[in-house]
Amino acid sequence: MEKLTAGKIFKFWLPLAGTWLMMSLEGPFIAAIIARLVDPKFNLAAYGVAFSFALIVEAPVIMMMTASTSLVKDFNSLRKLRQYTWILNGIITLAMLILIIPKIFFYITIDLIGLPQNVAQLTHVGTIILLPWPGAIGFRRFYQGVLIRNHATRRVAYGTVIRLFSMASTALGLFIFTKLPGVYIGTAALSAGVTMEAISTRIMVRHILHRIKVAPIYKDETTETTVPLTFWYINKFYYPLALTSMLTLGVHPLITFFIGKSHMALESLAVLPVVSSFVFLFRGVGLSFQEAAITMLGSTKENDRAIYKFAVVLGFGLASALIVTAITPLSRLWFSNVSGLSDELTGLALTPLLIMGLFPASTVLISMQRAVLVKAGQTSPITNATIIEVLTIIGVLYISIIHLSAVGVVAAASAFLSGRLAANTYLYFKTR
Repeated sequence: MEKLTAGKIFKFWLPLAGTWLMMSLEGPFIAAIIARLVDPKFNLAAYGVAFSFALIVEAPVIMMMTASTSLVKDFNSLRKLRQYTWILNGIITLAMLILIIPKIFFYITIDLIGLPQNVAQLTHVGTIILLPWPGAIGFRRFYQGVLIRNHATRRVAYGTVIRLFSMASTALGLFIFTKLPGVYIGTAALSAGVTMEAISTRIMVRHILHRIKVAPIYKDETTETTVPLTFWYINKFYYPLALTSMLTLGVHPLITFFIGKSHMALESLAVLPVVSSFVFLFRGVGLSFQEAAITMLGSTKENDRAIYKFAVVLGFGLASALIVTAITPLSRLWFSNVSGLSDELTGLALTPLLIMGLFPASTVLISMQRAVLVKAGQTSPITNATIIEVLTIIGVLYISIIHLSAVGVVAAASAFLSGRLAANTYLYFKTR
């Protein structure tokens, strides 16, 4: 077995990191455009809520890349998992259609969350524009997993380049040639980008699919017998992963609900997506390490130790970079000059950014912990950790907003970090 070095790990992981880094630029770019249009506060708030709805609907398929990286071993397993993906895509698209029914939508946004009427109207149209988003995500993440398993990580990055180009050209075209509200432009750009990425990923994977189709059927290494993939096994393996992402992304509407009841609610709703998208520039790189670790782990103990050491250096470096940015004028430069926030909103963004300074390191850690468990076929502890994370987030939000009257976006940042550290602690005992 070839010995893994930091250089070899970096070479395999770099295209995945580049993919997540490029995706991380998507949020700040769109927020910067919305901030330069009419009524930026209302449109940024509407964009943040609409995007939260799209995230929770796509949650059941977000881990499909992890599943295909782990399970697609021959053409039979590919075909079975692809059928499973199509079924999930149909279910979540139907859920999105139900969500945008006006009576249901406005009950959630106005009666439950407490959005102003004009923001709710903007959010409704933005959510309708995002209708293709969840299905396209499931489609492309399935095929991205196949690419990663077959060591074609560069093609994943190429797909992201196409996504960013499509998103940016759509956003800039609508920005220059129309007078549409910012939330419409932002959500249209997101839908266009992810749809083009899904199509390009399918094109780039076609030769690998042909190779898998003519390859021998996978046999268990110890028994030398075929192990056909079944829906029962997929459910057993994937259900905890899907539940994990559903809990993780499903907490966003709850966060929106609490922020709606907080001090400086509208300002917090406007600032939160800008802060979150900036932090994602750093933590997205950490998320990219999960699939790389799943692919590389398990050859030898020495190689596993090399992967662990690489993860430590990566987490420390990302956290240091974010903290340095938060405590220097770079943060004000980003929020004011790049993101286009007003002086009031820029000042509001600085404290939550500093609070989330350790979030990139905790993300690298949880990616490593999840990879160890997925490689071992033990996905249930991942769900348990997410339950702990969500309950911690809700608890911190409740105490800080309802009892301490904290500013909404500050409470949200504290809750995010507290929840993630609680999950890290639980998984430490499950993986050590």
